[in-house]
Amino acid sequence: MFFVPWSLCGERAIFLSTLNDGANLLINTKPSALRTRRSRAWVLLAIGVGTFMSALDGSVVNTTLPVIRTALNSDVATVEWVVTVYLLVVSGLLLSFGRLGDLRGHKRLYAAGFVIFVLGSALAGWAPTVGALIGFRAAQAVGAAMLFANSPAILTKNFPASERGRALGLQATMTYLGLTTGPALGGWLAGWLGWRSIFYINVPVGLLALVLSLHFIPTDAGANHADRFDLLGAVIFVVGLIALMLGLNQGHAWGWTSPSILGLLLGAAVMLVIFVHIEQRAASPMLDLTLFRQRIFSAATASAVMNYICLYSITFLLPFYLIQGRGLSTAETGLILTAQPLVMAVVAPLSGALSDRIGSRLLSTLGMAILAGGLLLLSTLSASSSFGQVAAWLAVAGLGTGIFISPNTSALLGAAPAGRQGIASGILATARNVGMVLGVGLAGAVFTSVLASSGALMNSAGNGAVVAATRASFLAALAFAIIGALVSATRGQPHRTA
Repeated sequence: MFFVPWSLCGERAIFLSTLNDGANLLINTKPSALRTRRSRAWVLLAIGVGTFMSALDGSVVNTTLPVIRTALNSDVATVEWVVTVYLLVVSGLLLSFGRLGDLRGHKRLYAAGFVIFVLGSALAGWAPTVGALIGFRAAQAVGAAMLFANSPAILTKNFPASERGRALGLQATMTYLGLTTGPALGGWLAGWLGWRSIFYINVPVGLLALVLSLHFIPTDAGANHADRFDLLGAVIFVVGLIALMLGLNQGHAWGWTSPSILGLLLGAAVMLVIFVHIEQRAASPMLDLTLFRQRIFSAATASAVMNYICLYSITFLLPFYLIQGRGLSTAETGLILTAQPLVMAVVAPLSGALSDRIGSRLLSTLGMAILAGGLLLLSTLSASSSFGQVAAWLAVAGLGTGIFISPNTSALLGAAPAGRQGIASGILATARNVGMVLGVGLAGAVFTSVLASSGALMNSAGNGAVVAATRASFLAALAFAIIGALVSATRGQPHRTA
């Protein structure tokens, strides 16, 4: 995705609104509770800065890959691993670091994540070759996995159930602001200071977030020091999930029926079956499978996967429709695509606050239903649709996702007991990454299949076949949105805990 600096004007307003919403946590409160509210607001700020930085980093790097490829004299297939290795390492380690947070303390893992992420960023900025850059990006991903797996757990522990949805909604807003700001900021930094600056910018931001975290996040000692970390289960899960993610990520490039992809997917299935077998018998399992016996937890996890499949299908498909199907420039495309994350950033904290009052089932189901409506509208786009119409349909999809995310996240984390908050956060983050890769892989499979059946080429600008392929792919994503809405509707309401 590409965005232009013009969008930052809207983001400034949303950022100020976000700060105001955070300040509202201090309003209408008794004096005796004011100090507690203030401490929670500082916790939210510490988590928000880290969330913004992590989201910013991912979107910045994606935008500047062509510049990095030229500067390091690399080919496209190799430089793509700068992004791919980050995704694989993060996805594989989320559950492990979530479980370690439960055992050793979430603050400790979260702070260590900043240290590793900042060091990895500095080394990535210095990297003399593309191979070194890929290695340092893997190191960055280790730190990022620590952050992703523990930040929701920290918010859940520090905010009561009556405020959890709002807090998670504000965190989601910082994610969307990072994703929206990143491409424009990355392009500006790369043009002014060179591509290395996109990694160096993480150093001061990361250090600020580390200082805030060490000072304001309360120390937690871990749930049960008698439990041991399930190293065997962790290793098997990492191998299995990385094989699955790599197969899904590279299927369109290597061929879905190629021996490499089939071998990866089969190997992933075998490893994950072995993992479940081990976890069912382990005294201290890495993944507590009993969590999925709760209907609200399993429904929230499944519907999260469906939501991210739809979200990243849109992210993958719209640039093809606008650039190749309609002949727009990347800057024009970026301006239109901004409609979706901006709506998500505005709606997420509002939906989260409302879910604190009425629960998650209605809002999450409504959000998935609206997302389904947005995908249906997007599937009607033709070669002559106005670009205002494209932005409007994107805004509808963004509205649905914004309504869905915060209540669903709050319900999933609220359903987990105190000693399993880290693993619940890891499951949530893993669901997001699996949904992301599935969305891109499935949308890409439908898209390329329709193009191949028409004899068109993927780089054919203004090709009507591109429009037809995009519409078919949106209809495929629509099916997942409908399934997600149905699954979400089956959930119960969580037990309210403090």
